[in-house]
Amino acid sequence: MKRIALAAALLVSLAAPAWAGLDEGWAAYERGDYLAALWEWRPLADRGHAAAQNNLGVMYAAGQGVKQDFAAAATWHRRAAEQGNADAQNNLGVMYANGRGVPQDDAEAVRWYRRAAEQGLAEAQHNLGVMYEKGQGVPQDFAEALKWYRRAAEQGLAEAQTNLGIMYEKGRGVPHDDAEALKWYRRAAEQGYASAQNNLGAMYDKGQGVLQDDAEAVKWYRRAADQGYAQAQNNLGLSYVSAQGV
Repeated sequence: MKRIALAAALLVSLAAPAWAGLDEGWAAYERGDYLAALWEWRPLADRGHAAAQNNLGVMYAAGQGVKQDFAAAATWHRRAAEQGNADAQNNLGVMYANGRGVPQDDAEAVRWYRRAAEQGLAEAQHNLGVMYEKGQGVPQDFAEALKWYRRAAEQGLAEAQTNLGIMYEKGRGVPHDDAEALKWYRRAAEQGYASAQNNLGAMYDKGQGVLQDDAEAVKWYRRAADQGYAQAQNNLGLSYVSAQGV
């Protein structure tokens, strides 16, 4: 069952004080009019608006309306992060974890993830959990990883729900518990998360935490396979081979 990678997607700030131009920029961004979004957000960012600064960082990192420039993205994220913007703190952590626009530095990634995680940002809680599980930037600590995965999972983050399920299935930081693993896989799978759908299929395939059920296994493998998830495609193929007695 494949471990999901550290989240690399950057977050646009949604919850912020209402400044003239912020909502207009968001509306433009949502419809893909990045130049109009920049027109609205850049003056706010220049005046110190943290959410606008974070949003400019996202646009520079993605090359949306501007030439892709990770160094500029890191600069804008840092300005917002130092003001306490949780999305920007998480985004700056992602940039340190991946060495984009800044030198690769797991300890710095952890420091920024922690700031955002302690504000309750689910994505940062998940990312901090990954760092503890892998021992990147901090000593490996499965109990700490479990703690942060759980906080994010309880907010509904599918990646964290999947990783929490894996921790229960593998007995990492918590006693092995297939039923609990199944519960968290199902929550993520029902959100359409392909890794969890594959893992849920495997539980039905093997009868772990649930009665063995080939039809349910195939159903979940297929949902993940239809999203292009390679391991599920392989598992689905093996299910058909087994059914034909090959």
